[in-house]
Formats: sequence, structure tokens, C-alpha cells
Amino acid sequence: MKRTILAALAFTALVAVACGSGASDDQGAKATPAAGAATQAQAQATATAVAARPQLPVTVQDKDGRAVTVSDVSRIIPLNGEITEIVYALGLGENVVAVDTSATYPEQAKSLPNIGYQRALSAEAVLALKPTVMIGNENAGPPPVIEQLRGAGVPVVILKYSPAVESVPEKIRAVAAALGVPERGDSVARQTQTDIDAARTLAAKATTKPKVAYLNVRGGGTQQVWGEGTAGAAMINAAGGIDAGSAAGIKGSKPITAESIVTLQPDAFLVLTASLESIGGVDGLLQIPGLAQTPAGKNRRVLEFEDQYLLGLGPRTGQALTDLVKAIHPELR
Repeated sequence: MKRTILAALAFTALVAVACGSGASDDQGAKATPAAGAATQAQAQATATAVAARPQLPVTVQDKDGRAVTVSDVSRIIPLNGEITEIVYALGLGENVVAVDTSATYPEQAKSLPNIGYQRALSAEAVLALKPTVMIGNENAGPPPVIEQLRGAGVPVVILKYSPAVESVPEKIRAVAAALGVPERGDSVARQTQTDIDAARTLAAKATTKPKVAYLNVRGGGTQQVWGEGTAGAAMINAAGGIDAGSAAGIKGSKPITAESIVTLQPDAFLVLTASLESIGGVDGLLQIPGLAQTPAGKNRRVLEFEDQYLLGLGPRTGQALTDLVKAIHPELR
């Protein structure tokens, strides 16, 4: 509380200096805006730095209502890629000591030690990096490993996962609260909401409403159509498209078959960069039985997005949504 009050006083003092620095002659008046802007920028930088300074200890509730007290965020291990992105956006990137393989953003996160895939973690690998706090969503696991991490005595904050676009700002605030930077979290969350609102406004101007099928493909092994309750469907719907999987009654995911995909009749396929790479590009994708016989296949209309950018539902959600709106609705480009 004292730090917050001091920060507010410092900010007020700096703004007061900026407002009172004008001169009475014409030459002084012309110089004032530049000087004032510089002083205000310095004040804003000071306020931002203070907002990003952790106020610890904090006690938060995880997804199961379990109280978790965090007193040290000097060595953070985010357990999911989207959580990593949020931690960096909160100004705590320098405190991150390891990430999982789903963390593809920001770029500097890729050079950190890797703890494996978020759903197949090893307690030994994580604990060997001596974290002071671990934070992730319920996709992190498997559950016995999460229990091992808790048993090691290091705070583990597991948040509820939601594939809804509407839940993004609250998720950012939840991560920020657990790491002791609620003010910074509120700022990032508000900007993210502004970006999402702008994307939705753009989508509302569309004159078309194409049917888009999100395909989860990993070579010849995993070949699925996603539907209701998935992040892919949420992004398609928010972008003003019709999620083909949901429209066909698919909940979660369903294996691609020639019959099922032709029945969907999508106007476009939405795929991740890693999916296309695993299957040999657009030509390889259209070799999957049934895809080439759809309107999307005949027109080779394949919308490609980087994995975490499209599905991470983090601070860049509004930007990704805007790009998806333009991809789905060419008339809005």
C-alpha cells in the first residue's frame, strides 16, 4: 500500500511539473509542448514500472478453490504457452526461468530451458530449475505431476481454462493477481479488451458469413475437425464466420472422414502453421480424403495462422481476431 501511495504521489508531482513548465513569451510557449510531453512520458514510465513491481505476498484461489500463497516471483515457470505470453506482457519476463514447448511467443522465451509439453510434464524436470512459483491452466499435467509439484512445497497456481474470447481479460487479471501485479494486469486486460472490441466492430461490417472449418492436423496421425467448445470455434464465431464443426453438431473434436468433411461443405479451412508443415503444405492438406471435394478445397482457400497467435487467447487476441476477420472476409481488407 505504501508503495502504491508513493507511486501515485510521484506521478502527480511529475504531471504538476509538466503542467507548470510553460513560459510567458512566445518562444517559451513553443518549447513547452515538447518539454511537457517528455515529462509526462517520464511520469507514465515511472507509473508503469511501479505497477509492474510485485506487491507480495499474495494469496489467491486456484481453479478448485484451493488457497495458494505466493511470496516470491523471482523464478517463475509458466506451465502453458498462453500463460508465458501473459507473464511477459505483465513485465515479468526477466523472471521466467523455463517454458513449455507450446510457448512460441515472445521470441526471447524460445531460448529458455524447456520443460516439455504442457500436457506431459515431468515434475523432476520442472523442480530441477528451482522455481519459486509455477503458474498454469488446467491443461497442464498430467494431474499426478501437478500433485508432485505441489508436494515439493513450491506454490503452484492452476487456473481454470476457458476457450471463450470473452474470458481473456479476466484470465490476464487472474495471472496478474497471482504474481502480485494487479495494476499492471488491469492495464493489459483493458487494452486487450479494447483490441477485441475493435475486431468485433470490424467483423460487424462484413457483408458475407462464410462457413469455416478448423482442422487440427499433425501429419497422418492426428486429423480432426474441431467444433463447439474449442478455441478454434470461438475465434471463427467472434470473427463473424460460421464454425462448420459447431454447425454440424460436433462438440470438441471428431476425426476427419471423407463423408463428414463433404457434409460440412466449408467455404474455407482454418489451420495452424505447424499443421500445414506436418502435412506437406496446402497440397498435402488437400490429399486428406474429402477435403478437395469441398468448396474450400476446390478454391484452395486455406487460412493459415501461427499456433499460439490464433489459439493462445492471450494479450494478442484482439490482433489475431482482427487478422482472422480480414482473412475470412476479403471485403474488409
